[in-house]
Amino acid sequence: MLRAWQAECAAQAIEKFTSNKHSHFFCQATPGAGKTVMAAEVASRLFEQGMIDLVLCFSPSLTVAEGMKKTFSWKLECSFNGGLGSLGGSYTYQSIRFLEQNFWNTVSKYRVLVVFDEIHHCSFDDEGRSNSWGLEIVSKIQGFARYTLALSGTPWRSDRLPIVMAEYSDPEGKVVCDYQYGLQQAVEDEVCRRPKIVLIDNEHLSIKAGSDNQHFASILDCLKQSDVSYQSVIHNEDAMNYILNSGCRKLAQLRQKSPSAGGLVVAASIKHAKDIQKRLVEHFNQSACIVTYHHDNPLHEIESFRHSTVQWIVSVGMISEGTDIPRLQVCCHMSSVKTELYFRQVLGRILRINDSPNQEAWLYTFAEESLIGFAERIEQDIPESCLFIKSNEQTEESDKAQSFTPTDLSNDKIMVSGESSIQLNWSKIDGVQNAFYSDFEGYDELRLGDFKQRVIATFT
Repeated sequence: MLRAWQAECAAQAIEKFTSNKHSHFFCQATPGAGKTVMAAEVASRLFEQGMIDLVLCFSPSLTVAEGMKKTFSWKLECSFNGGLGSLGGSYTYQSIRFLEQNFWNTVSKYRVLVVFDEIHHCSFDDEGRSNSWGLEIVSKIQGFARYTLALSGTPWRSDRLPIVMAEYSDPEGKVVCDYQYGLQQAVEDEVCRRPKIVLIDNEHLSIKAGSDNQHFASILDCLKQSDVSYQSVIHNEDAMNYILNSGCRKLAQLRQKSPSAGGLVVAASIKHAKDIQKRLVEHFNQSACIVTYHHDNPLHEIESFRHSTVQWIVSVGMISEGTDIPRLQVCCHMSSVKTELYFRQVLGRILRINDSPNQEAWLYTFAEESLIGFAERIEQDIPESCLFIKSNEQTEESDKAQSFTPTDLSNDKIMVSGESSIQLNWSKIDGVQNAFYSDFEGYDELRLGDFKQRVIATFT
């Protein structure tokens, strides 16, 4: 059975497609709302009305592509592997350039619906500001597709380049969506969980550089007033233990009512992830698996976790968007990627509703300036800071969220600008295990020894 928004969006897409011979439809729906099911419904109705012969789906990763294949196969009640008797196939954007000309010659003979998931990964405009995926779409797909359906939970790019096939308002430069379904609507409709974001700070940081000592009252002050980088925070032993302890205690609380509830840790590197997994198992007595881009079969690892009761999965760049694991309800965000797009996509992993009695969703991260801003703006569907306003004259910015390739850090110590002798020390806390308060409701800020927590409860 379709959710109300899925039925409404599918109906509007069909209406647009039937009123235009060659049409494009852009849907923005918050991460976790069920965009893939809606897209499969559109495809099913187009088949029923005799308007298409094939469906091609493209997405940014193998994990997402596999999920789309399963959903479309279920919805269309047939195989969806691109083989004989199939009604289509699911591919990654990376694979477009490797599909042979015979493939394009064949599909061009049919009426095709092309679905682009997480379309914000693909940029293109007439002034040459494009990436390879956007160029491939324009050169190989846009011309033959009878209908195109673009999906995104976060319809903007960190480099502020235009998204391929998207329209923008003038002069604001805001993306124009045919249908929009925001997080607040999804929470009110009980389609998504209501997120609570916990910003972890520390009141007594000290930096030792030779014989000199500097003291800071917060993470924000430390990062602004010293050469210490955010990497030093997420790799600090006390900081890691504290955020993991917080996440473990919250997960234990949730599993009292929902025994299968799971947690996600987003790590900065493979070495970082292995360290975190070891801490979870040996220090916190948790069951934990790990999935990275170095695994031979990461899809198998993710699928195994999805259907298990393992408490934690530690990921490096693998479970950030489009991955459907509804039992995830707690996330410890310790990634070095600090873009609003990436933050929202990670948050979306714990917002999918399931049939568990407890539907809380908690994300823990550190009170760094960018992350504070992202958390405070989570109630905005498309934040003002993410509007497309970039011109050719503006300085190019790297799009870390879209082109992020994790790297294995060779050194988990302090990472600073040219000063290897600097050490960052967090004030020790006596009895962290016993000092933790499990119930945050009704509080804006909680003090735990030298640590403090600010809880942002959305849509209250």
